[in-house]
Amino acid sequence: MKLYFTDHFELPLPPAHRFPMAKYRLLRQRLLTGDWAASCELLEPEAATDGQLCLAHSEDYVQRVVSGRLTDREVRRIGFPWSPAMVERSRRSVGATIAAGWVALVEGFGVNLAGGTHHANHDSGEGFCVFNDVAVAARTLQHEGRVQRALVIDTDVHQGNGTASIFADDPSVFTFSIHGAKNFPLRKHPGDLDIALPDGSDDAFYLEALDAALDRIFDLGTFDVVFYLAGADPFEGDRLGRMQLTKHGLQQRDRSVLERCRRAGWPVAIAMAGGYARQIEDIVDIHTATIRIAMDVAGQAPLSGQHGSRP
Repeated sequence: MKLYFTDHFELPLPPAHRFPMAKYRLLRQRLLTGDWAASCELLEPEAATDGQLCLAHSEDYVQRVVSGRLTDREVRRIGFPWSPAMVERSRRSVGATIAAGWVALVEGFGVNLAGGTHHANHDSGEGFCVFNDVAVAARTLQHEGRVQRALVIDTDVHQGNGTASIFADDPSVFTFSIHGAKNFPLRKHPGDLDIALPDGSDDAFYLEALDAALDRIFDLGTFDVVFYLAGADPFEGDRLGRMQLTKHGLQQRDRSVLERCRRAGWPVAIAMAGGYARQIEDIVDIHTATIRIAMDVAGQAPLSGQHGSRP
């Protein structure tokens, strides 16, 4: 399975910054040293171009990010200090999801070992999200004529307000988010299907709600590609999640989503999305399990046919 990494593109952060940037490096190291490392093809993605970014973001916003002309308020809203390295890292993370989408169309699955920056809107960033990688990737695949209809399955504990807003008037992309009702962002932008759960939701409650939502989605017809945001932050040990899912429950979540997509013949591009556990090893455990489950599901019945090819 092809996995795209960007952790070597450093995003300089001040000491004690609450974003656990090291989780990406630790995840790649775990994959390289595991007993299944030979099954992982780790690749460096190309950076997303201005043209690709502008398929989902305004040209003015893209240029102000690239040139460092964001206002202090915009920088605070994003949560990362601006630097040329921040711009490059953001471009590469988007490029990784684009590449994962290309590969998924051919091989069934592709993985970005980061990504899931679903709070970035058409003309603004927010919540540690500079550019919206899934929105850019979906629009890029459509622009290239590789897909027509895309599905976003967002299981990050925070609602994907940016993705929902970007695709609000676009019937070719269906956005589904299952998230904490009272968690960030305070003002949620409605997507095509939103399942808002109370604080303290446990495995059984969450999985029942997820299965019911997936039943509705799989009655909507076919999709050419699925973007799956496999957030680690519904975990019971997450500092920002406020839910009570166990690692086993999160694995059940991943298997339910990925097996359904596989049976339907829908290619899946996976992004890791959020994770803020008190113990960074827990985040790595959760993301590693997602990838292992994807590999297991990929070994099941093949897709009905190839959907495209990489350029």
